[in-house]
Amino acid sequence: MSTTGETGGPQATVDRDAIFAMVRDHLTAELEVPAGEIADGTRFRDDLDADSLDLYELVMELEDTYGIAMSEDEAAKIETVGQAVDFVFERLPGG
Repeated sequence: MSTTGETGGPQATVDRDAIFAMVRDHLTAELEVPAGEIADGTRFRDDLDADSLDLYELVMELEDTYGIAMSEDEAAKIETVGQAVDFVFERLPGG
C-alpha cells in the first residue's frame, strides 16, 4: 500500500497530532514563540501577534505540505491554531 496520493502528495495516514506539530513548528520558527505557548485555543492575532503576512505564509505552508487548497474566505475565518489544524485534517483522506 502506498503512503502517498496518486500525485505523490502527502501521506494518507497523517493524523491530527502530526498536523498540529507542523503548525506549531512553523509558528515557533516564524514568530519566535516558545512551543509551549501554542495550543489548540491559541489565537493567531490576539495571542501570537501574527499579521496577515504571517497567516498567509502559514496557509501556503499548509497547502504545500498537505496538498490542500484554502480560499481567502476560508482562511479569514480561521482564528485559532486548532481551527487551522482541523481545517487541514478534515480535508485529508480519512480525516
